[in-house]
Amino acid sequence: MNMLESTQLPQWLIALLTEKFFNACIIHEDAKKNEKNVFCLDCCECICPHCLSPHRSHRLLQIRRYVYHDVIRLCDAEKLLDCAFVQSYTSNSAKVVFLNHRPKTRPCRGSSNTCIICERGLQDPYLFCSISCKIEHILKTEGKLSKYIYKCDYMTLSEPGLDDGQMTPDTILEPVDSGSSCSGGAVGEIGCRTVGCTATTEVVRKKRSTLPAFRSAFQPVCGPGSEMSVSMMNRRKGTPQRSPLY
Repeated sequence: MNMLESTQLPQWLIALLTEKFFNACIIHEDAKKNEKNVFCLDCCECICPHCLSPHRSHRLLQIRRYVYHDVIRLCDAEKLLDCAFVQSYTSNSAKVVFLNHRPKTRPCRGSSNTCIICERGLQDPYLFCSISCKIEHILKTEGKLSKYIYKCDYMTLSEPGLDDGQMTPDTILEPVDSGSSCSGGAVGEIGCRTVGCTATTEVVRKKRSTLPAFRSAFQPVCGPGSEMSVSMMNRRKGTPQRSPLY
């Protein structure tokens, strides 16, 4: 049976894991910043920032995008469910976790640790690459999810206002202390480290490729009168001439 067909999952969680975020809002298709990047837990639907007014009293969760996949802040996720052993990533000074699993990549160099469900390479001591993978594992092994779902009566968007949800993958690895918020429950007794996504390699390459142009833009501009001095500086030193002997 499909995990999302289980009666153990609350409706808001099924909608959260199946919803397509960051599509343009049909109601506000002519407005700027009309991507649907807010999820209403009470209505089980995604909305855009222009649709917020009727949902102000509801529990709202902002969805963000990290390396082209949907993520939510770890601090928000921990209010809703047990996120222990789900690998977290750090970007823009925020810890985030993926909602759904991503295509499998090569295991990390020097590490054979992989996600229990999708076998995606992970850093120790994590066991799951996303929230959906952990939920699937719990349903397969225990059959019940109730003790891992938390009651959350209040959740609001961060102030001031909303950002566009786009996150830059600029952090490769960031160790945290044992008091990290990624621990929780029985499996959370082991210390966690917050690691960045390996997809940042491509970003680093692009940044390096732009360095020559960046440096050339800040080279001092020489006037016509200084061309001679520049050419003399670039001239190689010739063979030394000895003075004549008398």
